[in-house]
Amino acid sequence: RHTRYIGDWSSDVCSSDLITGKINDVTGYVYDLGKLKNLIKVEIEDRLDHKNLNLDVKYFSEINPTAENICVYIYNLLRKKIEDDFKISVILFETPRNFVKYPAD
Repeated sequence: RHTRYIGDWSSDVCSSDLITGKINDVTGYVYDLGKLKNLIKVEIEDRLDHKNLNLDVKYFSEINPTAENICVYIYNLLRKKIEDDFKISVILFETPRNFVKYPAD
């Protein structure tokens, strides 16, 4: 049984290199962080937080919810929602010293 709870998904899922791309001439930033925060809440927190991943998340009914597989799952969720103009990566920390990154670069 894998139940994942991460107190602050936004700091554990996001890192300074989560989204890279061209700076928007109008807004002055690469990606709207409010939009990113909402994507993380809707696409990640609401689906995964306080869930028994094996039972409550269909994707993990047949795939072992290791940190590596969870990271790929999160990446795929975000990749569908963030425009292809942006390069994205996901870093998922299990502990301050143990983490996985996808794609690995």
